[in-house]
Amino acid sequence: MEYIKLNNGIIIPQIGFGVCGFTDLKACEDIVLKAVESGYRLFDTAAIYGNEEAIGNAILKSGIPRNEFFITSKLWVTDNSYEKAKKGFDESLEKLQLDYIDLYLIHRPLGDYYGAWKALTELYKEGKIKAIGVSNFFDDRLYDLIYNTEVKPAVNQIQCHPFMQREDERKLYQEWDVQLQAWSPFASGMNHLFDNELLKELSYQYRKSVGQIILRWHIQRGIVVIPQSHDDKRMKENINIFDFTLSDEDMNRIAALDVKKVEDTSYRLESLKRVYKI
Repeated sequence: MEYIKLNNGIIIPQIGFGVCGFTDLKACEDIVLKAVESGYRLFDTAAIYGNEEAIGNAILKSGIPRNEFFITSKLWVTDNSYEKAKKGFDESLEKLQLDYIDLYLIHRPLGDYYGAWKALTELYKEGKIKAIGVSNFFDDRLYDLIYNTEVKPAVNQIQCHPFMQREDERKLYQEWDVQLQAWSPFASGMNHLFDNELLKELSYQYRKSVGQIILRWHIQRGIVVIPQSHDDKRMKENINIFDFTLSDEDMNRIAALDVKKVEDTSYRLESLKRVYKI
């Protein structure tokens, strides 16, 4: 396993396991236990996923000390206010059956997310959260939050995959010292990703699966990834990506797959800079 140090000094595994869409609690618990056996320690859930209890149960049943896990959850938009964020966090903590959450994110920048951020900041100072961050924030909103709050977000979790590589964001986040974490690192299989000719060629060349090539590409870009799978073999395959390195040439070849463009928000970011005269 490789790790990344967040901007507050907390260490996060560079690959974890996501549970979005696993709505059956018993099935989710079993899947998480299989993932633990496969070596995963970072698990990513959210209040809206409805499966925080399954994560908590699996941690207890695993027999592995709590401090070896890195647990992420997220505050849903209906709780984006100061008071509701405190309540939403307490509910997540209770469902997870934990004394603290390693990383807690504002799921989307809607409603009174400034009030929610104030609540998260207080919880962070109390030690109930080890690191706080956001998810699905555009650059201008992330920059505004950085500029106007006491504690800088440690993470922005956004969609990122070979067809939507977010290179501009990745460079900005490095400048701002905010970690990019990729949800949907396999693009949910869109555009026949696993049948892509270049990725299949690299799979043959490196004697690794297409999935391993994609995840290794993410890792070498300094991104934290949270793939998911129901399959034991795929779970083990996904985490077994630290025994090879893609060449610079092959990294550049994969970069050419970036065909999914996101909204250009640079003009909004520049306008914010003008407002703050920096």
